Amino acid sequence: MSATNVEQAPPENRIPTVRRSPPANQVLADLGLLSDLAGTWMGTGFNLVARPDKQGNAILYLELNQTEEHLKFDPIISSIPNRGFVQDDIELFGLTYLQKISDAVTGGALHIEPGIWITQPSTTQPPVTAPPGQQIIARMGSIPHGNAILAEGVAARFTGPPTLKAGAVEYRGSIFPSFNSTPFPVGGAIFAADTSEFNLPPPPPPAPAHGFTQYTIANAASALNPRTPFGNTPAVPLPPNIDGVAIQDVVNDPIKLLQQIINKQVAEGFTFEGTVLNIASQTPIQFGTTANAPLPAAPVAVADGGGGIENIPFLTPNANSALVYATFWIEKVSHANINGSFLQLQYAQMVLLNFPILGPPPGPNFSWPHVSVATLQKVFG
Repeated sequence: MSATNVEQAPPENRIPTVRRSPPANQVLADLGLLSDLAGTWMGTGFNLVARPDKQGNAILYLELNQTEEHLKFDPIISSIPNRGFVQDDIELFGLTYLQKISDAVTGGALHIEPGIWITQPSTTQPPVTAPPGQQIIARMGSIPHGNAILAEGVAARFTGPPTLKAGAVEYRGSIFPSFNSTPFPVGGAIFAADTSEFNLPPPPPPAPAHGFTQYTIANAASALNPRTPFGNTPAVPLPPNIDGVAIQDVVNDPIKLLQQIINKQVAEGFTFEGTVLNIASQTPIQFGTTANAPLPAAPVAVADGGGGIENIPFLTPNANSALVYATFWIEKVSHANINGSFLQLQYAQMVLLNFPILGPPPGPNFSWPHVSVATLQKVFG
């Protein structure tokens, strides 16, 4: 078939080969529900990760960090054309980002991540459509340990204090019922600290009931119980609480730090509106009411979710990143008695790292939650 016989889109509907930058207001408008990300954000948070510790002859080292974070988003000032073979071309719009996280106590480096957030229109091939009033989004990130992630999902507007899960009346929260730190055998279900939305039996006492002594703060950190601050110089002890949340509660469910900040702001008379972003590298995700719950459990379907994680060969047998899901709340915070408002960005992220219990012979393969939370505000610069 000659090129002249192929049905072509009218010239006015085609994405031009030469793409020039539109006016700044159009750049932001094209970003849709991601537009408020543009700029620089700074703030604090918390990081929990269980990592293998063969050199220490231990099952794991539990790293706990109070964090300081710098996160910068720059709009991509032209469209990103995806050329179609089975449907017409589509345009993506996005922002690049650079995330830098350090330990607030030691000043040591913890994390650096360059990446891109994008918006995508609905498509016919494959058939992908955002729920009404929402927008298809994706995050692509590169992690220097040797991972690359693609996590897809949707963005939606909300009004009112942000919540951990979607409310019964209005959508203003995370669709994920838990960011709990309890490890579980690979193939099991993530422990759900609050399962009321799934009509499951009440959950048992939360972690550290799973038996790994590092998660119990009353057990002193040592070579036999390797956990922060063991090995740090100087070995600054963990505080008894962070922002009024007992440190054991922070370890069990780090998202309580985000809820504490919102509760304080609500008590002070602040109001909220904004955008919530829910993304995951797979869908559905299984949640259960016990740490070792077998499948099937309570599946959570992530609208337009999917993607994946690639790991360098070293990571596959040592600490394989198997799943990432996250919720970001972009919050416009206002007060009736204060002129103006400010932008606040909160997020909770779960990454499952898979590695077996140390042998010989190696024990069962476990999924170890790596949980990161932060509250940032948009700053000048």
